[in-house]
Amino acid sequence: MTMDSKTDKKKIKADPAADAATAGPLPASAAKPTPAVVAVPLTPEQIDQLKERAAKADEYRERLLREAADFENYKKRATRERQDSVTYANEGLLQKLIPILDTFEMALAHTTSDAAAQSLQAGVLMIFNQLKSTLAGAGLEEIDARGKVFDPNWHEAVSQQESSEVPEGHVTQQIRKGYKYRNRLIRPAGVVVAKKTGSLKS
Repeated sequence: MTMDSKTDKKKIKADPAADAATAGPLPASAAKPTPAVVAVPLTPEQIDQLKERAAKADEYRERLLREAADFENYKKRATRERQDSVTYANEGLLQKLIPILDTFEMALAHTTSDAAAQSLQAGVLMIFNQLKSTLAGAGLEEIDARGKVFDPNWHEAVSQQESSEVPEGHVTQQIRKGYKYRNRLIRPAGVVVAKKTGSLKS
């Protein structure tokens, strides 16, 4: 037998200890079994504590939802108010100018045969029309209630009048002009509302 054959036999024989060292340590799960989880029953005091904590958690959640909804409504309201402040920025000024329109109309309602007065009245009419045109361009609109159904949103009933010609509930006479600004009421139209003949008798 040669030296090479002896060497081969030594190689063929495996060393179990060497193989274990080469393979490395076994996993911990393989080395030790996993202990079983044992359910520990809760005491009545612990159950009450859990119920109390759950109730508080629900309360906090509801409060958070309410505050979030309130904040969202606040943002919407603030946005709407900003938009309105821009849209209706001239409302206060227009309210102060409406009585001036009334004064112009009263002055123009008087007729005269005097040539000088008529010339003056023509100049006043020109100024009045220019003012009305300017205010209309700013968004002021007249409310014409004559012959229309009485609408408490736009009209103010000054009195009632029996009429056989105008249907009941309709405006038979407009005493004072009404005005609105971008669909917002500035001043309601003062009107007389028609009633059926004999309906006002006691």
